[in-house]
Amino acid sequence: MPSVLRLPSLTVAVLLLFALVAAGAGPVGAVERPVVELSGTQAGAGGEITVSGSGWRPRALLTLLVCGQAEPDRGVTGGTDSCANADGRAVTTDAEGRFRRRLPVVEPPVPCPCVVHVATATGAEAEADAALQVAGHAVEPLSAEPSGGRLSLLAGTRLRGSGSLLTWFGSPPARTLVVTVGNVGTSPVRNPVFQVGTSHGVFAPQWQDQRWRGTIPPGGRARIELPVELAAGAHGDYTVSLKYGGKVLAEHPWGVGRPWGVTVFWALVLLVVPAALFRLALAVLDHARPRSPGHAARPARRPWRLPGPPRRPSALPWVASDADPPGSRRS
Repeated sequence: MPSVLRLPSLTVAVLLLFALVAAGAGPVGAVERPVVELSGTQAGAGGEITVSGSGWRPRALLTLLVCGQAEPDRGVTGGTDSCANADGRAVTTDAEGRFRRRLPVVEPPVPCPCVVHVATATGAEAEADAALQVAGHAVEPLSAEPSGGRLSLLAGTRLRGSGSLLTWFGSPPARTLVVTVGNVGTSPVRNPVFQVGTSHGVFAPQWQDQRWRGTIPPGGRARIELPVELAAGAHGDYTVSLKYGGKVLAEHPWGVGRPWGVTVFWALVLLVVPAALFRLALAVLDHARPRSPGHAARPARRPWRLPGPPRRPSALPWVASDADPPGSRRS
């Protein structure tokens, strides 16, 4: 009996030990999410607040913006166009992924609710928001969105279109991003707003909001076509990204050729212009060169004729000849 009673007690002790070990190891293995904290939750325009954060990638470059029509749970619904971009700040995290920065409080271009939006500028994408009340700024409720509508990528992405002669001479390259998405939620998605971003090298994508007109019912699918355009003269390896609801749905590489027409044009300019200037300088020097006094003008050349016997000059009727004809008398 004693041995039978000891077995359950030993089992309970072992389970408790494993539970304690798991509880202690849980935070170590968990992935730390970026966190943003503010020195105050309310401030007036013209003031300053202190923004601090932790859990970011070490030595990462971050941007700090005051944005309107946003909530920490839903993010910046209107994209960076809803932020005071001109008054933003940048900061680099330390070796432990922490930062601390003063940020001026300004009124965003759209009404509140407002947040301080922190996002990575280079490398892997990460972002976090902290609620902020901008005193005296207008407040409008966010548009209600059905919580049951969720879009998911159903087919691979592709870029439609090709370059043209204008692109060969430095015109902005343009394509159309084509994706097929499906509504895996329980509510219809009406006029969804996507974010299309283009990135080059190690830089983070530059996002642009684009609204797709239409309704995707629950369980339905739709083909989405969104325009993508780069800056004039862009060339190299780019990546086109599509994001919806704060989640990246697709990424597609885009290799842009160099605009050789611009190079050919400047090469011709460097060859033709110096040659034209050289000929013009020679003409000016030839015109301005002094002539010698004894220099006589060259006689005009006679037209070229075939060789043959010399012609006798024809006597004109009104010109008297040197010899008198036979039978004439000389007075």
